[in-house]
Amino acid sequence: MFDYRGPLAQSYIERDATVVSPSYTRGYPFVMGRGSGTEVWDVDGNRYLDFSSGVAVTSTGHCHPEVVAAIVSQAERFLHMSGTDYYYPNQIELAEELSGIAPMQGPTRTFFANSGAEAVEAAIKLALFSTRRPYFIAFYGGFHGRTLGALAFTASKIVQRRAFTPVAPPVIHIPYPDPYRPSLAREGEDEGEAVIRFLREVVFTRKVCPEEVAGILVEPIQGEGGYIVPPPSFFPALRHLCDEYGILLIADEVQSGMGRTGRWFAIEHESVEPDIVAVAKGIASGMPLGATLARSELMSWPAGSHASTFGGNPVSCAAALATLRLIREGMMQNACTMGQTLLGGLSDMADHHPCIGDVRGRGLMIGVEIITDRDSLSRAPELRNRIVMEAFAQGLLLLGAGPNTVRFVPPLNVTEAHIEEGLMLFEEALTLAQAG
Repeated sequence: MFDYRGPLAQSYIERDATVVSPSYTRGYPFVMGRGSGTEVWDVDGNRYLDFSSGVAVTSTGHCHPEVVAAIVSQAERFLHMSGTDYYYPNQIELAEELSGIAPMQGPTRTFFANSGAEAVEAAIKLALFSTRRPYFIAFYGGFHGRTLGALAFTASKIVQRRAFTPVAPPVIHIPYPDPYRPSLAREGEDEGEAVIRFLREVVFTRKVCPEEVAGILVEPIQGEGGYIVPPPSFFPALRHLCDEYGILLIADEVQSGMGRTGRWFAIEHESVEPDIVAVAKGIASGMPLGATLARSELMSWPAGSHASTFGGNPVSCAAALATLRLIREGMMQNACTMGQTLLGGLSDMADHHPCIGDVRGRGLMIGVEIITDRDSLSRAPELRNRIVMEAFAQGLLLLGAGPNTVRFVPPLNVTEAHIEEGLMLFEEALTLAQAG
């Protein structure tokens, strides 16, 4: 275990151990002191590049001055007035903004929450209310939150579900289409087509009647499962299947939305429209906020059906409005440009490091899968963990995803200089981790 804790960080870590829930998953001993853009400093003054963005949350970088100004301005007027019971301008304005960028045609409505899990919970409840059907489909490797409803859909790690059953509603899990590791495809068939065939031939004939399925909850790019980009055939076929049986297509864009892939929503790359979308993380640059978007005719539940005291908090809404403006005015395009630079640099690196099995992603949502060798493609989780730790030791903050993938999610305004520095630090970490 690397130990780069200064005396102040060490003190905080020791205090944390006595008073904070041990359920938190701290990957390495970084204690945040302050941040600016893509750079952060720990409490002892050590500088790091943050290519984790607080788990894809600080979309405009740490403490963007326009976001901070919006927060301060709103905080000086009022901090809270429950949007469940009262009106306030910036919640309405934010709903209008989200309606304008929603990845479905026609008018939409927004339910505001505090987090991604709550946004997913609202999507689940809306699907149940709208269809009056009991069942759902989700995917192995998917992560949708830890509240009991969202947990029913989560199938990322056993520790997330152990001792928390039974969960509700009833969810049937199927494989997510992974082009790098196909598990269902027959000769002449890609993995996307194979998953749809599996749904029709196995799930809908042996497990559940399709007319009893309320919705299919899916990540357009699977996040915690390993940053997996499905084959192009998958989403059009999934949309067709949903239309055939009256099933709602629910896109979990909590990690992939808000410009991260170079478009507002990752599902826009697939040329299909979802029925419901859950967003959070990067929507407010670090302020707690989630939102569930749906077609207006779908979100027709009566007053009192669902609500949240703090959802759509006015300070968070102010931060979100500033965030959306910054993304629209250049950061989304920067995600495309810098994403190509980062993806290219990591792909070039794979030529010199056989432990890199696959480099994949869109925009600034990129995964690097770590393997033992290219013949067996065996996963190398321990090596992945050493690489992440070595990167921390070199001054680069990264996180894992799935059993053996390293995720790269720098802020959407990351510069080319920071991309180059991050690539250099990552290659150094690769070299040291393999030597160790």
